[in-house]
Amino acid sequence: MNSQIVNKKFSFIDLFAGIGGFRIALEEFGGECIFSSEWDKFAAITYEHNFGEKPAGDITKIDANNIPSHDVLCAGFPCQAFSISGKQGGFKDTRGTLFFDIARITDYHKPKVLFLENVKNLVRHDNGKTLSTIIRALNELSYDVFFEILDSSNFGIPQSRKRVFFVCFDKKLNKKSFEFPRPEAKPVILKDILLPDSETSEFVIQREDINIKKDYVPEKDIFGNYPQKPIRLGTINKGGQGERIYSIYGQAITLSAYGGGVAAKTGAYLVNGRVRKLAPRECLRLLGFPESFELPVPLIQAYKQCGNGVVVPVVKKIFKKILEAEVL
Repeated sequence: MNSQIVNKKFSFIDLFAGIGGFRIALEEFGGECIFSSEWDKFAAITYEHNFGEKPAGDITKIDANNIPSHDVLCAGFPCQAFSISGKQGGFKDTRGTLFFDIARITDYHKPKVLFLENVKNLVRHDNGKTLSTIIRALNELSYDVFFEILDSSNFGIPQSRKRVFFVCFDKKLNKKSFEFPRPEAKPVILKDILLPDSETSEFVIQREDINIKKDYVPEKDIFGNYPQKPIRLGTINKGGQGERIYSIYGQAITLSAYGGGVAAKTGAYLVNGRVRKLAPRECLRLLGFPESFELPVPLIQAYKQCGNGVVVPVVKKIFKKILEAEVL
């Protein structure tokens, strides 16, 4: 990686910060986080534990003039339907949603770059009206908007996790194009990031209604890679959400903050003859977080935080492209 890029100095804010995936990525490029906000008290505990800084609370209650000026605004904001009040579906029509807070802070501070993340369904949400409203709102605020859906499994992370990322440049920068990163890393499988059996006994699922339909190691392709997708092997109970068993020679399913079932939030996997959930440390690895990162919260909250997290290597790949665009 180019040392000039790594040592670039810039400031950023971390909105809807969660447990700090954006912050981890941007700090590696020399960025300084000068403000963070997260309303969930357990996520805030994890954030403060790892970064030594307690994030501000509910962003809807924080005036833009109380936020420092910054070069980059980062936000993994919730997906909400907009109540379209006007014909254009722009800035005014985002009121009542959490995206409005991104818009009002952007309108006040005019950062050079907006770097946003959301679930892939945002693109189709409300028949595309949500996406159109966001783009029009950002255009009204004088930003050129670029977006793309990226899957973490294409960037060295064995998790099928598709997210839409937005990179928006102040129109004064005159950046009329932006190329998102293409897959670069050698494919990996879930088996590559698992903890030893001695550290995962509490996550083993022992039930009489486990049904393994097939137990096999899939064939590699001509490049020597296993299939880059989750490979289903069986079920627990009726095979509903959180009751499906997958192979460790494929990808993990998407980590989720919600959902039920005995293997809720991580899915179940056949590991050395045992069916089990993933451990929180394994979930952090599926987000590309460093081994030094800790989750000092109850187990149910740890899973929720991982389910809401961003994948650090994907964020880093995109931000490297932003720096290469020479806008900071």
